[in-house]
Amino acid sequence: MYSEKVVDHFTNPRNVGEIENADGVGQVGNPVCGDIMKIYLKIENNIIVDVKFKTFGCGAAIATSSMATELIKGKSVIDALELSNKAVVEALDGLPPVKLHCSVLAEEAVKSAILDYYKKIGKDTSELEKKCNVGCTSCAHSHDIEE
Repeated sequence: MYSEKVVDHFTNPRNVGEIENADGVGQVGNPVCGDIMKIYLKIENNIIVDVKFKTFGCGAAIATSSMATELIKGKSVIDALELSNKAVVEALDGLPPVKLHCSVLAEEAVKSAILDYYKKIGKDTSELEKKCNVGCTSCAHSHDIEE
């Protein structure tokens, strides 16, 4: 049912915790399943030098949070904005269809943290807010893999 990578990231999650005085913090949740993800970013010279997460949810939610942090750590903020739920799923060697929403939450949590960072530094966020409205259940955009 779950790939070895999903099991590994669930049983040995990477980057768990929180960052005090984080440059960006994003939290998203899915009211249907009850999963809640919170991502913390430390950014220097537009590079994500540290990222941590705290997730309340199922094994897939924890695994997708862990993988998302691994995929953006060391990347530029612009590159991290390109993270898609499809990339998270592919990096985990797949998820069962009923758990794909977890990858969407991971993507949204990262974008929410970057949005928070941009607001803190005074950057115009109007384009980003159009691109991904946090809490995508009512978004006008679509994800690479449908929820």
